[in-house]
Amino acid sequence: MQPNNNRFVRDLKTRHLMMIAFGGAMGTGLFVGTGESLHTAGPLGTLIAYCVASVIVYSIMLSLGELSSYFPDTGSFGDYAHRFISPSAGYLVFWLYWLNWVVAVGVEFIAVGFLMQKWLPNVHIWVWVVCFASIIFGFNVYRVKAFAESEFTLSLIKVIAVSVFLIIGFGMMIYHLYLNGFALTFANFYFQSPEYMGFFPNGIQAVFMTILAVNFAFTGTEVIGVAVGETKDPAKAMPVAINATLWRLIIFFVGSVVILATFLPMNDASITKSPFVGVLEIFNVPFAADVMNAVLIIALLSTANSGLYASARMIWGLAEKKMLPSLFGKVNKRGIPMNALILSMIVSLIALLSYFFAPKSVINNLIAVSGFSMMLVWVSVSIAQYKFRKWYLAQGNRLEDLPYKTPFTPGIQILGIIGCVVSMVGAYFDVAQRVAIYGTIIFCVICLVSYYISTRFVWKQT
Repeated sequence: MQPNNNRFVRDLKTRHLMMIAFGGAMGTGLFVGTGESLHTAGPLGTLIAYCVASVIVYSIMLSLGELSSYFPDTGSFGDYAHRFISPSAGYLVFWLYWLNWVVAVGVEFIAVGFLMQKWLPNVHIWVWVVCFASIIFGFNVYRVKAFAESEFTLSLIKVIAVSVFLIIGFGMMIYHLYLNGFALTFANFYFQSPEYMGFFPNGIQAVFMTILAVNFAFTGTEVIGVAVGETKDPAKAMPVAINATLWRLIIFFVGSVVILATFLPMNDASITKSPFVGVLEIFNVPFAADVMNAVLIIALLSTANSGLYASARMIWGLAEKKMLPSLFGKVNKRGIPMNALILSMIVSLIALLSYFFAPKSVINNLIAVSGFSMMLVWVSVSIAQYKFRKWYLAQGNRLEDLPYKTPFTPGIQILGIIGCVVSMVGAYFDVAQRVAIYGTIIFCVICLVSYYISTRFVWKQT
């Protein structure tokens, strides 16, 4: 497709797709959030939560693989919900996914500013925010290939860092097994005290409360469903990217958690310090804090990069469906939806401002709302794929002709839906997260009312 026809440029390759998935997922949820999970659910509980979340994300991505390889559209989730659930559902999914990312991008920028103060405490946070926001905007504003290459590089650094951590961690685990035996090596997993004896010091309910937080850690893997709309030969690239990415992510995530749970005592896991730093300090790795600080900055910038890219495509998708003014559906000669990109960047900066001028609980609740929004988006993928399969067969087509076929349909879709619902219900037991549930419901109601108004009275375009 040519950009001068108001279309996107298919400039991405399979390697870009795989690294975009890595870049979206391997962020603060893994590098920092795992510490909070360990503190809440304990070592075994956190490991179980990550295994359950791996199954959930695996099922969602299998469904996305079938949809996106057959319909490689930049609108992705919103487009699939629009086609196979209802136009109002598509409208809601577009906005939910956009909300998730614009809030995340703003928070990533402010977090980078705080991390930079470790090395340069006299430089104001705003300097770093402006600097890195400009860089990320530059990656997205030139050509999609510039975004892809920048994301490939940022993600590659994270992959190398986690790979080194896995090699060191499992090497130390083998050494401790040889030196101390099984019981002492994995002593963190079983608690013995006058107050409690067992595997779950805060109860099994803490595991269910943690599953949602762990699902958030996997958020971003699905960005390849958006990027496939700008990928060369998507019918071939998407199946390869899905299969390769899923297994690597699960190995990286679960493998890292095994090491963290084995060596970092539950009471030493902090929500303000990366558990990776804690373990590397236990291993007496020199400059561990500085190295992980650099990796965290790269992880945040990578997430912001993917988030700005995805959020702009959601605004474009709404305009393409004639649910926003047509100016947001314009694509320039370089294949960039500039107006949608600028709007998303502005709203992300507003989300960033709320961190300074609103109580901290406000931004925390906004982040939680975006997390619940993502679960609803994932549910829509499973429903859309199930209805797509029925539609596809009703047209007289054969399953063998699909570029990618989701196995175990409809079981895999039911598994994905149940997993997302269970994680949201489990989070309800955490009183601090209930306000986010109510906030998400309110946002959905606002979206549906807005859909009714916009389609009947405002954006009646021809």
